[in-house]
Amino acid sequence: MARRTINNLKLGIFVLAGLAVLIILLYVIGRNEYLFGNTFELKARFENVNGLMPGNNIRFAGIDAGTIRSVQVLDDTTIEVTLRVRNDMKKYIRKNAEVSIGTDGLMGNKLLNIRSARVPAPLVEEGDILVTAPGVDTDEILKVLNATTGDIAVVVSELRKSVKRFNESSALWTLISDESVPAGISASVSRIRMASARMDDMMAGLDLIVTDVREGKGTLGKLLRDSAIALDIRASVQKLGSIGASADSLTARISVLVNSISRQVQNPDGTVHALLADPKMAESVSKSLQHIEEGTRAFNENMEALKHSFLFRGYFNKIERRKKEVTTSVY
Repeated sequence: MARRTINNLKLGIFVLAGLAVLIILLYVIGRNEYLFGNTFELKARFENVNGLMPGNNIRFAGIDAGTIRSVQVLDDTTIEVTLRVRNDMKKYIRKNAEVSIGTDGLMGNKLLNIRSARVPAPLVEEGDILVTAPGVDTDEILKVLNATTGDIAVVVSELRKSVKRFNESSALWTLISDESVPAGISASVSRIRMASARMDDMMAGLDLIVTDVREGKGTLGKLLRDSAIALDIRASVQKLGSIGASADSLTARISVLVNSISRQVQNPDGTVHALLADPKMAESVSKSLQHIEEGTRAFNENMEALKHSFLFRGYFNKIERRKKEVTTSVY
């Protein structure tokens, strides 16, 4: 009987110990789920929750702030998520805070991130609906990564073909093994450097010329900067304009004269027409010139006879001596 009592006592103690352990485990689990702490509820609405489930964590500024209480479908485009947030976080979360879906690491469980806005706003209250923001979709990342992997595979394949053609190209290897190629490249680089140095000198000279012109030095600088030269050029242009006007006036007068002569030539009764077109007048003028020439010749002969006449010989000799004296005095 005593032994049976001891066994029952042991069984009771074992059962009580098991219940205590169970209660402690439930408390630890409930503490992680914030079942036994002071919390308040917020809501957020999404078009796609990307696998978010009740029990997933909520983080505010990277700190665990609560868990997801429920995920409920409102209609075909709206899913409402109820957030159970620790009561001590209420004084930090404001009404304009943004909620986005993220992951715990690259391939971890889904979670909700609450991010504060930079614009001041009132603190949240029980049941407020927070603004949502699009989060990072892991599936889309994996799709892009898969496409990028395919592109990399294509690039690697093309690169392998290029390397193969490079290895099989005898002309290219001949060019690479030619020792004169580096020397030629070095000479070309030297020529390029010399040309660059000459170009720099030329640009420096042009800069100096431009500076001198700006400062009014040299002929070009004076021409561009000296106001007196500009006035002289303006005066010269004005004179050229007046000369052009005079030339136009002279041309007009010559044109009038030419027209008058032309009319006189065309007039059969005019003197000019008689001189230029009448053959009788031309013959008369020719005879008159011939008579004048014969008279001049006879006059020269008479004068020569007078020089040799004893009456006028002394006079002409005196004139010759005076001419010689004047010539001698000049030389």
